[in-house]
Amino acid sequence: MQKYTAQRFTGERALFGSDGLALHNCTFADGESPLKESRELSLDGCLFQWKYPLWYCRNVDVKNGVWFKDARAGVWYTDDISVSDSMIDAPKNFRRCRGLTLENVSFSDAAETLWSCRDVTVRNVTARGDYFAMNTAGLTAENLTLFGNYAFDGGRDITLRNCRLMTKDAFWNCENVTAENCFISGEYLAWNAKNVTLVGCTVESLQGLCYVENLVMRNCRLLNTTLAFEYSTVDAEIDGSVDSVMNPTSGRITADRIGELILQKDRIDPSKTLITVRGAAQ
Repeated sequence: MQKYTAQRFTGERALFGSDGLALHNCTFADGESPLKESRELSLDGCLFQWKYPLWYCRNVDVKNGVWFKDARAGVWYTDDISVSDSMIDAPKNFRRCRGLTLENVSFSDAAETLWSCRDVTVRNVTARGDYFAMNTAGLTAENLTLFGNYAFDGGRDITLRNCRLMTKDAFWNCENVTAENCFISGEYLAWNAKNVTLVGCTVESLQGLCYVENLVMRNCRLLNTTLAFEYSTVDAEIDGSVDSVMNPTSGRITADRIGELILQKDRIDPSKTLITVRGAAQ
């Protein structure tokens, strides 16, 4: 394996098509696509300062990396890549990648990041930006902290554990989503989604969890949540109260208190949903 230490590379396609490189504390300065079409790369402490550094690559390991703001669209069409202990200040990173692992990574501008990827593992990641992980499938995240609207739009087979999300319109048009012990705050949560399971989660939402096919909730809390479950098929066990519930299509809802229950017989059949308020007079 060829090794470079503390080298500065400039110009377009500086190391194009490399096979078997170990780079330590190197800088990729001005010049697009320095490592495009490369294989078997080990990069430790490297700085990416310009666009498209890792496109169409295979088998890449990045540790202690830094993507500067102008290194936008940094990793596209790249498979089997691991990025750890790194800082990313550029938007539109990681698109159409397969076999991606992100661990101990911070994104200061995660706009349009992680789009249309497959088989993704995320651990201890902080990200700020809209449309995070759109159309991505096979994603497992643990200890993800996300600030930004419209997250996971169109995603499939998503599992989140111990995550904190502040994101309006998250999980729209998704299929097969499981969230465990997560905090999720944002309006219009999970509209038009299918097979959504929330376990031990805290949710704050306006008109959240509507138009969902097969929504399951266990031991969840709904804080400041109004007009929930409209036109959803739901099996929900809520700890505490719900401010208001509106026109669920079918299923069952159990809570300690429901502030307002809206069932419009001209829009849904109320008999198809069993609603139980714990401790209420029978």
